[in-house]
Amino acid sequence: MKARIKWVEDRTFVGESGTGHKLVLGTSHGAEGRTPGPSPMELVLIGTGGCSAYDVVHILEKGREAVEDVVVEVEADRADTEPKVFTKIHMHYIVKGRGLSHDKVKRAIELSVEKYCSASAMMAKTATITHDFEVVETAG
Repeated sequence: MKARIKWVEDRTFVGESGTGHKLVLGTSHGAEGRTPGPSPMELVLIGTGGCSAYDVVHILEKGREAVEDVVVEVEADRADTEPKVFTKIHMHYIVKGRGLSHDKVKRAIELSVEKYCSASAMMAKTATITHDFEVVETAG
């Protein structure tokens, strides 16, 4: 896996993945406090939630569950001193579908957080990771 990050100006950078996808990232800078895109740490948090959401969808589909939507809302606390690593991460899953098994959704989330998601495994080295979920029945 590769990535390339190029400084554009101020605190603005363009990141490019090895597969050619680009995104603007940065932090606020100057009197205007302009933020050109997500900060690097926001991207880490987004990546953690995305990694787990991917797993949950995959596991539920493999189990033939009629999953229609998965949202992961992620909140985190960071250390007060440098390096300001994540110390607590909470992921709230909202899983929508028709006739979803509560137990299968619970198991899919647990498998993701505890076994399959590489990002949450890395984050667990510095942060306590917690999660909860809700299952929403959709009209069929």
